Amino acid sequence: MTGLLSAGSEQEVVNTLADRALFPTRIALAEQAKSMQKAVGRRVRTRHLSAFYSQLADLLHSGVPLLRSLQVLEQMSSQATLSAVLQDVREQVEEGTRLADAFKRHPRVFPELAVSMIRAGEEGGFLEEVLKRIAMFTEHQEDLKNRVIGAMAYPLFLIGASVLVVSGMLVFLVPRFAPIFERLQERGELPWPTQALMAVSGFLQQFGLWVVVGLGLAIWQLMAFINTPRGRLLVDTWRIRLKGIGPIIRSLAIARFCRILGTLLRNGVPILPALRISKDATGNQLLSNAIGDAAENISSGKSLARPLAASGQFSREVVEMISVGEEANNLEQVLLNIADNMEVRTYRQLELFVKLLEPMMLLVMAVVILFVMIALLMPVLQNSGGLG
Repeated sequence: MTGLLSAGSEQEVVNTLADRALFPTRIALAEQAKSMQKAVGRRVRTRHLSAFYSQLADLLHSGVPLLRSLQVLEQMSSQATLSAVLQDVREQVEEGTRLADAFKRHPRVFPELAVSMIRAGEEGGFLEEVLKRIAMFTEHQEDLKNRVIGAMAYPLFLIGASVLVVSGMLVFLVPRFAPIFERLQERGELPWPTQALMAVSGFLQQFGLWVVVGLGLAIWQLMAFINTPRGRLLVDTWRIRLKGIGPIIRSLAIARFCRILGTLLRNGVPILPALRISKDATGNQLLSNAIGDAAENISSGKSLARPLAASGQFSREVVEMISVGEEANNLEQVLLNIADNMEVRTYRQLELFVKLLEPMMLLVMAVVILFVMIALLMPVLQNSGGLG
């Protein structure tokens, strides 16, 4: 006998067939399931997710049941991956799974922060409001990300262009001068800049391919190390301690934490669950650990400001504002104000940093190219003088 069964796993298929007194000889995914599994493994762009959160919140607020809302959004979605994910989410919810747990099955689509906030919304009975907040937060973070990428695009282009220009000169231009350099070197008249340039050029010609392969392997190993808890902590610590860009990264992370914590507190989530959810919003393991330690101290009866100050990761200004918010019993509004002010100020710092970085990159690129040109021209001019 052959046929199709709808099930969540192979074990469910085996159990279903056993109930029918059948013994399976082969179990495989149907073609439709294979294509769905392939689609589910992909990522979904932030703008599609933001629209989904907002539309789901609107449908639930209008009184449409959750299953019907998911079905409508699944049919409306023009994004194949999101549609396949929503089909799986709907089927899981139909079987009695909570929405947060159904979302958690797709970590490449729904981040841990969104899952945690939805779980808090389900437990507290304000799921529609949480979905609206997630949509606003997602849009806000995407806008901030685009502004940062836009600001850094030109400096990164300069770095890439300078590496390509210098590498091209060393591999293709410098060897054309080799006959002149060899005669001068035999006479002991080759300047030291040219000797250094020839050594680098020869190394790249002989081992250039291996250098590229080695860099690729090193990057791959680095990415694998970063994905480990120890590697992520080490890299996150290094990032926020960098001169110039480190304080900017720290400020953006703290602003994200304040915005999520303020949003959760405004929606009635208790301080301890809100801290456990919002600590992951920083995107930095070092700050997340500091906030986790603060949550443990709060459970002992202390205020939030004191353990945050003791961690050494939060500025005195932020700690003072949080302390005032606790005393005035409007901590959620103070946290949102901190997030707004820090993002505006940090973006100005980022613009200034990028404006200073651009001429610095141009200067470095000019110095390197000038050194290459001087190293090439010095022996040529010296040889021309000798011939005269």
